[in-house]
Amino acid sequence: MHTTARSAQPTTIRSDLSAIFVSLELSRSTWLITSLSPGNGEKMSKYSVPAGDVSGLFARFLKLSEKSRAKTGHTYPIVTIQEAGLDGFWVHRVLEKEGIESHVVDPASIATSSRRRRAKTDRIDGEALLRTLMAYKRGEPRVCAMVRAPSPEEEDRRRICRERKALIVERVAHVNRLKGLLFSQGITNYEPLRKDRRERLAELRTGDGRMLPAHMKAQICRELDRLELLLEQIRAVEDERDTLIAAQAATATPSPVTMLINLKGIGAEFAAILWSEGLFRRFDNRRQVAAYAGLAPTPWQSGSIDREQGVSKAGNPRLRATLIQMAWLWLRHQPNSALAQWFNERVRRSGRGRDTDFSVPPAQIRTCGTTAYGSCLGS
Repeated sequence: MHTTARSAQPTTIRSDLSAIFVSLELSRSTWLITSLSPGNGEKMSKYSVPAGDVSGLFARFLKLSEKSRAKTGHTYPIVTIQEAGLDGFWVHRVLEKEGIESHVVDPASIATSSRRRRAKTDRIDGEALLRTLMAYKRGEPRVCAMVRAPSPEEEDRRRICRERKALIVERVAHVNRLKGLLFSQGITNYEPLRKDRRERLAELRTGDGRMLPAHMKAQICRELDRLELLLEQIRAVEDERDTLIAAQAATATPSPVTMLINLKGIGAEFAAILWSEGLFRRFDNRRQVAAYAGLAPTPWQSGSIDREQGVSKAGNPRLRATLIQMAWLWLRHQPNSALAQWFNERVRRSGRGRDTDFSVPPAQIRTCGTTAYGSCLGS
């Protein structure tokens, strides 16, 4: 079995496909294999193996090849497709290691029926995946969006920023929980993130002048224990991030994260997110960057209707959030720049945020601001 590579920019739609097409529906318990082989007419075959049974999967591929060779007298390559999901990319890497052409598709990019109630089963999804793969290999435009699988090193590098984000969310939850408990006792001036949180806890008095009740104080102490553990883990993750950036700075060839961190106004966290979530791959132009981040504009044009729905939000949410935060920081700290003045003028022309100070963007213009920023990237 060998790999059949697709040309980067096919000039015509191909009709001479000679391959065994296989779609994989991966679930926790079973893997459904849907195949269409040359010499088998238009009949799709379906088999299932236990989830994780790689040897069973390759045994099925071998049987498909032998059956096709017996019918046609030729040996055909196997081309597979699977949805990006819970299993990640390890199955894709196993297939490519064995010389099988494998594709991972964004499931949201596959066209589906617009019926109010449509049937959905693994068998139907497997057939739809197979038809999508064949259309993609024929070279039909805009059939689906194939995912670029990151290397194991690139995938592992993302863990640092993603873990820090998850820890920050947990930290916010614990801080809000502590403030809520104290607010119920009439205490509003306690900051759990201060270093003297334990000392200040002993000095707190309720709104009616009492000391904190014993069980309430014990619960708050346990919450502080969990909060301090989170703060320690956040520091450990940040140390890992800084070590990784320092290692990149020591290399002979400058890496994207090194060049980013040398820019004024970009710190270690922004640089690490931009590097691990976006700049690990190559983009041909700024429109591709905007589309990948979900910042491309989404027009709605039909007849006399012509309006903008805002950014698509169809891309990487971590990269999108970071780019939007950077845009707001630019407006705050560079209000007299040409880009900030263009944005302010565009927002005012749209009728939103009239007579508003854009150095600190209010909530009512965030949607419009995000749309304008996406339009800037996608233009």
